[in-house]
Amino acid sequence: MTTERFRELGQQLRVDSVRASDAAGSGHPTSSMSAADLMAVLIDGGYLRWNVSDLRDPANDHLIFSKGHASPLYYSVLKAAGVIDDAELLTFRKLGSRLEGHPTPRIPPTDVATGSLGQGLPIAVGVALAGRRLDRLPYRVWCLCGDSEMAEGSMWEAFEHAAYNGLDNLTAIIDVNRLGQTRETMLGWDLDRYQARAESFGWHAMAIDGHDVDAIEAAYHEAIAVIGRPTVIIAKTKKGKGVRAVEDLPGKHGKPLDDPSSAIEELGGERDLQVRLAVPKAGKPHVFDAPGGQLPSWSVGDQIATREAYGEAVTALGRMRGDILALDGEVSNSTYSELFREAHPERYFEMFIAEQQLVSAAVGMQVRGWAPFASTFAAFFSRAYDFIRMAAISRANLRLCGSHAGVSIGEDGPSQMALEDIASFRAIHGSAVLHPSDANQTAQLIAAMADREGISYLRTLRGKTTVRTPPDERVTIGGSRVVRNGDAVAIVACGITVDQAVNAAETLAAEGIEARVVDAYSIKPIDGETIRTAARECGAIITVEDHWLEGGLGDAVLESLADAAERAPLHKLAVREMPGSGTPDELLHVAGIDAEAIVRTAHVIARTT
Repeated sequence: MTTERFRELGQQLRVDSVRASDAAGSGHPTSSMSAADLMAVLIDGGYLRWNVSDLRDPANDHLIFSKGHASPLYYSVLKAAGVIDDAELLTFRKLGSRLEGHPTPRIPPTDVATGSLGQGLPIAVGVALAGRRLDRLPYRVWCLCGDSEMAEGSMWEAFEHAAYNGLDNLTAIIDVNRLGQTRETMLGWDLDRYQARAESFGWHAMAIDGHDVDAIEAAYHEAIAVIGRPTVIIAKTKKGKGVRAVEDLPGKHGKPLDDPSSAIEELGGERDLQVRLAVPKAGKPHVFDAPGGQLPSWSVGDQIATREAYGEAVTALGRMRGDILALDGEVSNSTYSELFREAHPERYFEMFIAEQQLVSAAVGMQVRGWAPFASTFAAFFSRAYDFIRMAAISRANLRLCGSHAGVSIGEDGPSQMALEDIASFRAIHGSAVLHPSDANQTAQLIAAMADREGISYLRTLRGKTTVRTPPDERVTIGGSRVVRNGDAVAIVACGITVDQAVNAAETLAAEGIEARVVDAYSIKPIDGETIRTAARECGAIITVEDHWLEGGLGDAVLESLADAAERAPLHKLAVREMPGSGTPDELLHVAGIDAEAIVRTAHVIARTT
């Protein structure tokens, strides 16, 4: 009877996937139909443990659809479990519905947004790490993967990290239905090669018939018994299983069935089976001790790199709050996150040179309410940009620190110089983009990031800068600092260029030109009031930044002036030509963003006003 019920539930999930896609007039029913039996056994066999009356129960298992386009199946699972009703199922993809085209956290218990392939499994690794090392609860993470996304390198970063960390609380299920969007996948139904690859990464791997419910149940039973390593179930399935018009046929991807009524009849008609999911054993997440303390501070005039201030500040914050974590991409002695590792080893995670997994792990950990700070060289976050973009769709709370930004890093050359990071992070929905010029600013902004919702990005410097912000001066996200007053011209700078702006202002003052210097340490949101006041009172603005011309500080300042009653001329100094190797001073000079270039631009303004 159990076998027959599994089969019937699988058919119900197929029928509901067809119905939801038909109601929407779009969707991916065939990709859902292939994995229906896998999900039927998972939810009705007692393997997925959810307290449906409390979907935020910390003891609940986690189900992540890495193949997010199979959302009709996911929502059909939620209906069978009693999370949603049939009426809501049929709102799929409608304006205002919680059931979006690909799952998002708008519909609990969805942890994260998926749909950009290759991201669900890396995030699942982060959730599993949280369960094992942070929450210290026995919940299991189940991740449904598509065979097409196994071509993504991020999936194999996840395989590597899951095995390295011995995540036996993680089970990946690969729905090998052979057909991608336009053609057969690279491996087709070669389950032996999938299994060999997984085993070579250190996983326990099983290859099964994904439509044999008894084989599926046996595989799940084996998976939960494995100790010391993650498990992957490689399931041979057929896309569009159960409907002759679409089963195992190319060209049927991503569209509703032409004749849904006949398909539903062929599948045995509508059903209304309800599943009582297994309830997890009650448990509370682990709480780390936080003995307290205060943020570090430095005296005005000190010389310290903001990257070092980052390390000291996040380490101090870890003493003040037990929910603070640090992750790094194997450059912790450059980002100074090694200070956190030494002080709080249980809350530090080494993600090695795998920036996509770095960001994904942080996303997975914040699912469980932890506050991760992830750091690497600023340039390398570009590898994980899609993961950061999707994190915003997930409504994730992430704190990212990119060090070694701009030409000021010097001799390493352009491959290591982040020159587009401000622009790219400004484009992330709801983000904050911060570029402190000194250590005291850095420490206060780190504390502010810890409490902020959404994606926050802090850009730090390789070289030392002068501490100009007094320790007791308030620094806020959305703020700025007037370093020097004047009314002849306003120089708006950030990070390394603040020192250059101050030097330029001193040179200009000796010539009788009093320049105002604004330290715009918060680029998004920018302090528009201070910028507009400077424009009004000084009559002209020079922006200077160690970043490409497009999308950085200069453009942020321009946007803040767009609605101003009076428009002041604005001159943007930024990196315009591809840099090479050299000393920091040489490279700032060649790029035209040093004190000499600022003075020269101020002279041009003086001659034209």
